[in-house]
Amino acid sequence: MYSIRCRAAAGRYTRHLRVSPTPYTTLSQPACIALLRSAPQKRQFSFTQSPQRSTSGSSSSSKSSRRPEFFPTATAAVSDLHNGITILSQGFGLCGVPETLLDAIRTRDLRDLTVVSNNAGARDCGLAKLSENGQIAKMIGSFIGTNKNMVKAFLEGRMSVELCPQGTIVERLRAAGAGIPAFYTRTGVNTHVQTGEIPARYDAQGKAGERAVVEFGRPRETRVFEGQMFLMEHALHGDVAILRAWKVDKAGNCVFRSTTRNYATVMAKAAKMTIVEAEQVVELGEIDPDQVHLPGIFVDRVVPATSDKHIEILKVDQGGNADEATASEDEIKRIRIAKRAAKELKDGSYVNLGVGIPTLAPSYLPEGTHVTLHSENGILGMGPYPASKAEADPDTVNAGKETVTLIKGASVFDTADSFAMIRGGHIDVSILGALQVSASGDLANYMVPGKVFNGMGGAMDLVSNPDETKVVVTTYHTDKNGKSKVVEQCDLPLTGRNVVSTIITELCVFEVDRGRGGLTLTELAEGVDVETVKQKTDAAFAIAPELQTMS
Repeated sequence: MYSIRCRAAAGRYTRHLRVSPTPYTTLSQPACIALLRSAPQKRQFSFTQSPQRSTSGSSSSSKSSRRPEFFPTATAAVSDLHNGITILSQGFGLCGVPETLLDAIRTRDLRDLTVVSNNAGARDCGLAKLSENGQIAKMIGSFIGTNKNMVKAFLEGRMSVELCPQGTIVERLRAAGAGIPAFYTRTGVNTHVQTGEIPARYDAQGKAGERAVVEFGRPRETRVFEGQMFLMEHALHGDVAILRAWKVDKAGNCVFRSTTRNYATVMAKAAKMTIVEAEQVVELGEIDPDQVHLPGIFVDRVVPATSDKHIEILKVDQGGNADEATASEDEIKRIRIAKRAAKELKDGSYVNLGVGIPTLAPSYLPEGTHVTLHSENGILGMGPYPASKAEADPDTVNAGKETVTLIKGASVFDTADSFAMIRGGHIDVSILGALQVSASGDLANYMVPGKVFNGMGGAMDLVSNPDETKVVVTTYHTDKNGKSKVVEQCDLPLTGRNVVSTIITELCVFEVDRGRGGLTLTELAEGVDVETVKQKTDAAFAIAPELQTMS
């Protein structure tokens, strides 16, 4: 490989080509310009059956440095993909999902695919198109609960699933794109992620709900830094990344709208080949360089986006808080918990809210208290639900995949930046739900083995730095069978150990001594006495000298 040096009016340009053994050749200005403007040759890519990037050094399996090819259809762009490859699929819920490319892959009827994505689709949208068609052999993601067919296929032993915390997935992808083979994280310490006890495949034989686990996750190597344990996670490569962008120019530079950026940028960098479906293709110069989210060097093929966008959960503003006078018993409990949770939010703080009851807390903030709401999919400055269905934007959703708005001064960013805020302790308070919470602050909220297999989503990351981010649990005191959710020790797989500082239920408030372990009852709901709390709590607790009324 030699360099041809071209002298033109704008100065010297260098382009690498295979030429004669003469180290350098000087061309005339017209010849130089013609060379620089010459059309690129059609790119060839090879894929391995393994999700790992080839280490052979062969240039055929690495990204080309030439500009992207533009295909008339998604079908043409995926025509050379084959069975057994690893696909990195952008999207958070149904937001930012490359539906056009997924339609084309379904039509190709590719089989034995390993798919990496935060979620597994829903209804007949997103990755549900492939799972319903039996095309996915292995799913790597953080939450699959919205794809009931996939959960069923997994529990029946027809496919494997690797559950991985959301922030860890995005960091593994970022590492792959940056040439970093592995890294250490606090996320997942003292959980089944560390020990490798999360089921990865069930036996295909036997009765539903009674099938044996035939494959588990991979135990993590650990190391102690500054007195704290960390897990080693490996980079996550892909053969093909499929993305959906708002605008793409002729150089392949991409712009994503609102929360659609999510995994797009890290997936493009972690794959051998990236295919982007574009809502708009624009000429060079029509995208301000300062507005480029993904440079064209990471894009190989571009196709027109022809499939519709979908909204997973349409939410509109109901015009104020629920009327307690006409609310159901269940609604009254939720309101009581949310009102008390709002008092945990201090003026000026940055707050992350889990799904369900936590999302109600900002509606009950004391007058004069202003907080900035963070959503793990990439929002800082999340606003209320849209005022009407017509104002709902499929490109702007919260962590619960619900349509939301953005307040003045809000910012949007990719999932990697979002979880840097979380793990780095930049979020002041995180409010989460629970299946169980223990007297020592252990939290379990993502799985009931053999029955509920949704995934941990971003919860393990949200509790990974409890010394910097206060973790508050909001939950009903008992489950639907009357069993206490506040326990001495959790018997469900943990989301985090020794991470919860405050527990708020419809009956009372407990403060957790994370240092020594133990609960202290500090507040009682109106009409509730200590004896009632004792009867409904499967954990010992102390009683504060000045017991307050919960409000």
